[in-house]
Amino acid sequence: MTRFGLLVAAGIAATAAAPAMAHHGWLWAEDETFELTGVVREARLGNPHGLLTVESDGATWTVEVGQPWRNERAGLTDSMLQPGTELTASGHRSSDPAKTLMKAERITINGTLHDLYPDRD
Repeated sequence: MTRFGLLVAAGIAATAAAPAMAHHGWLWAEDETFELTGVVREARLGNPHGLLTVESDGATWTVEVGQPWRNERAGLTDSMLQPGTELTASGHRSSDPAKTLMKAERITINGTLHDLYPDRD
């Protein structure tokens, strides 16, 4: 393949991946810190990032946590997130107030802090 052909192929691949990559940033979330305390209904700590379903004050929230390596580094495991577990998630909620969605930077369970993003304030 020519050099030009390789550049075109790389451009097409990057364009096709852009919508998927956009979801995993922080642009969809508010800048202000948000805190949610509730009870785990369902948890999945797989790729590309973990998702928790949390019941709080009659609303069902989706709480996005880190990638598997990030959760492991923070000491957050599937066994800690069994249905019925109470937790507090601190992070950033969706900038769309109609969505009960947040990205957690920290999870506290039974007084233990799991800092998923220690490099973020």
